[in-house]
Amino acid sequence: MQYIKILPLIAAITITLAACGGKKEEPATTTADVIPVKLLPLNKSTAASTVTASGRFTTDDEVYLSFKTGGIINKILVKEGDAIKPGQLLATLNLTEIDAQVGQAKAGFEKAQRDHQRTGNLYQDSVASLEQLQNSKTALDLARQQLSAAQFNRSYSEIRAPRAGYVLRKLANEGQVAGPGTPVLQTNGAGSGAWFLRIGVSDRDWAAIRVNDKAVVSSESVSGKSYKGIVFRRAESVDPYTGAFAIDIKLDAGEGMPVASGMYGRAVISTGAAAATATTGSAWAIPYDALLDGDGSTGYVFVTNDNKTAQKIKVTIAGMDKDRIWIQQGLEDAQSLIISGSAYLNDKSRIKVIP
Repeated sequence: MQYIKILPLIAAITITLAACGGKKEEPATTTADVIPVKLLPLNKSTAASTVTASGRFTTDDEVYLSFKTGGIINKILVKEGDAIKPGQLLATLNLTEIDAQVGQAKAGFEKAQRDHQRTGNLYQDSVASLEQLQNSKTALDLARQQLSAAQFNRSYSEIRAPRAGYVLRKLANEGQVAGPGTPVLQTNGAGSGAWFLRIGVSDRDWAAIRVNDKAVVSSESVSGKSYKGIVFRRAESVDPYTGAFAIDIKLDAGEGMPVASGMYGRAVISTGAAAATATTGSAWAIPYDALLDGDGSTGYVFVTNDNKTAQKIKVTIAGMDKDRIWIQQGLEDAQSLIISGSAYLNDKSRIKVIP
């Protein structure tokens, strides 16, 4: 009788244990696919960062002036730092040799003229043949060209200023023998106010800088004062000697900064990480860790709009700076960016937001 009473008790305990076991397994199956992540709210912000670099002031029209013909330098009529005017005579050669060449060419031309005239008269009298007349005409043409070349060389046996500016360097002295094309003077067109600061930047900074980005320029020559400038040109290839990319910054019109060629300057450029967002003027700033599969100007990120499901989307990169990436397009419809746990996610993965 006691055995019969114990049986219902055992059955009840068995049913209870089975029920408890089922409840323990259910949470394991529902949470195994949920990935904990951290979120960053997506607020579109002005894409502005700065790049600071140093460089030298220069102009686009710096030129090395030389004689076309070789010879002994007779006179150098300017000194370093002198202001020059267009067409001003700067240096001359000793013209003894070149004048002799011009004289020889002129004498040869005059003789060819006489020979051609004489042959023409003989041809009229049927004494000279047509071939002789034609040959004399050819000799006359050759002599004329030789005289023209000699006179041309004579005119370039002196150096004249191509434009208004300054003499930067004197590279030779009077009495020195200068070969054809040997630089004698270096000048620029600084008289036109066309100064700009050329700086070198890294590839990352180059990618962030755009033409028309604003800059603030300063120099030790004008302590405590800065001038407004604008990026007007950026190199499309790296300088093989420095390993940097050249950026040219032009001072704004009216900024009368006292500069000289080769003087050092410092620029702080507001990159506006792109100006690549020209249509909106703004972009999203995201951490580097949030970007996946970056390739040039594109990449992928994970976002969520319900804090429960991850979505993988393609984005367009506008630029980069020291600690963030600027996104131009792709995040318009997203509310939050997933910034941790991305390595374990797939598109449509279930997520759990953690602080």
